[in-house]
Amino acid sequence: MDSPTLRLALWPLGVTYGLAARLRAGLYRCGVLRHRRLDGTVLSVGNLTVGGTGKTPMVLWLAERLIADGQRPAILTRGYRGGARSGGRGVPAADEVALLRWRLGARAQLGVGKDRYASGRTLERHGAKWFILDDGFQHLALERDADIVLLDASDPFGGGKLLPVGRLREPISALSRAGIVVITRSEHAPAVESMVRRYTRGPMFFAQTELEAVLRVPALAVEWPLPDRSSARVLAFCGIGNPRAFFDDLRRWGFTVASERRFRDHHRYSSADVAALERAAVSAGADAMICTEKDVFNLRDAAPGRLPVYACRIRLAISDAVGFWNAVLSAASRRRAVKQP
Repeated sequence: MDSPTLRLALWPLGVTYGLAARLRAGLYRCGVLRHRRLDGTVLSVGNLTVGGTGKTPMVLWLAERLIADGQRPAILTRGYRGGARSGGRGVPAADEVALLRWRLGARAQLGVGKDRYASGRTLERHGAKWFILDDGFQHLALERDADIVLLDASDPFGGGKLLPVGRLREPISALSRAGIVVITRSEHAPAVESMVRRYTRGPMFFAQTELEAVLRVPALAVEWPLPDRSSARVLAFCGIGNPRAFFDDLRRWGFTVASERRFRDHHRYSSADVAALERAAVSAGADAMICTEKDVFNLRDAAPGRLPVYACRIRLAISDAVGFWNAVLSAASRRRAVKQP
């Protein structure tokens, strides 16, 4: 929030939100509210804040790792607007859901809907044994075997304020539930590590996003050659939770960013949006426009412009990938051993 007056006005709501979050977690902890459990192994991926911390790249990393081990993982996600089709009105699938389907295809199953337990039970009847719970840290209704929490090193605690004043979805003390913490967009963050260690002694890892490919929109079938993009100026735009991180990554990857445009998370672009972006790009002397791979699935209803549009396909590079995967398997095996009758 930019206005101190507005922050002060919202402060009581933040206090109420925090009390409600603590009460809810406490009711689950003492058994008043009951977790429901799937027969398979559930790996939860979540965070403390609203906005992007790298959850979708982490979900993809885990899915690919399980696939490499001969599994066909199932991903349980609420999906933006609550599912693949909202209210039967033909609303297109959520951008993250569409991205997961595009990247994983038939190698993984997707359960989309508010009731992740019901989705999981359905997928178990189709043979699913490993589940990845997307955005699962606050979804306490479903028991999990490994709880992976991501923190963005550039703003790990959302300014230290709870919604709606800040970006925290829960008090920082909720990290006591975390089994594994991954600090993203960093290789070393002593201040963040120190804060995390106040609440959990679980293993901690670091990860960064790496550029895998730059693909022409909309087909994502043709790659932009490195020599061409190295000499080009681009207008960067996105509708994601943490746009600043994307713009910073572009510069880290060697792009010359002539101008930036940001939209709200999950923004569905219109033809007018694309036309306005193109005018801004031409005014800034840009040769092309560039966005995230997630944005591509929100551009489908927009008429193409004259300037080429490219999307960045990224992957998550974990500093100690072997150690991280072993920690995930170890956490899952310990939890399941405790739960055995």
